[in-house]
Amino acid sequence: EMDDEDCERRRMECLDEMSNLEKQFTDLKDQLYKERLSQVDAKLQEVIAGKAPEYLEPLAALQENMQIRTKVAGSIYRELCLESVKNKYECEIQASRQHCESEKLLLYDTVQSELEEKIRRLEEDRHSIDITSELWNDELQSRKKRKDPFSPDKKKPVVYLNFSRPYIVYMLQDLDILEDWTTIRKAMATLGPHRVKPEPPVKLEKHLHSARSEEGRLYYDGEWYGRGQTICIDKKDECPTSAIITTINHDEVWFKRPDGSKSKLYISQLQKGKYSIKHNHN
Repeated sequence: EMDDEDCERRRMECLDEMSNLEKQFTDLKDQLYKERLSQVDAKLQEVIAGKAPEYLEPLAALQENMQIRTKVAGSIYRELCLESVKNKYECEIQASRQHCESEKLLLYDTVQSELEEKIRRLEEDRHSIDITSELWNDELQSRKKRKDPFSPDKKKPVVYLNFSRPYIVYMLQDLDILEDWTTIRKAMATLGPHRVKPEPPVKLEKHLHSARSEEGRLYYDGEWYGRGQTICIDKKDECPTSAIITTINHDEVWFKRPDGSKSKLYISQLQKGKYSIKHNHN
């Protein structure tokens, strides 16, 4: 058994011991905080300087992944760009070939029309002129002969035209006589219906189909076609193809095929039946 004094003394000792322990705990806690703070500051400085292992290892992994993804994306994008350029090149080649074929057809039609017109005029002149072959032979021989610049000028022989009626003597040049005589025969053929009529000229190729452009629209065989409409183009000995009208000009129609290539048709080709079009309602 303890008396009151011993209890009080014992309680005071315990309180002193508790105060001492609390002071030691506070000192240890402050020391630990300072150490942890210094460690965090040191790590932060390493991170800022780029030397911390905890920062360098994830950064290296991220850089490796970035390089791999960049390489893969770059190769795929490059392949797509090359494929796109190749497709554009093939489209340009196809469009150029089709344009060349269209121009060749148009040039052929133009040259053919000009030649037919020249043949018709020559036929008219041949049936309108009534001159003996001697005049033509003399003209050809005179052109073949070379004139000597040092020889004196000789008097041009008189040319006689052979007619059933009394002949006329001309002192003109042969070419002037031919031109005047051609003009006279043409006037006689048009003014004198009782004269011998010349043979009919060669007929030009007629248009088999009705086709024309009016105010940005195309009229073909009773139907109207406008920009943006889908049509079916048919050519002899070829499979019909589908296309979309893009532009309608005065003498040509541009259209776009499903593969992206662009071509054109001349209205003269539609008129002559080399190509035919119709609405595509599919």
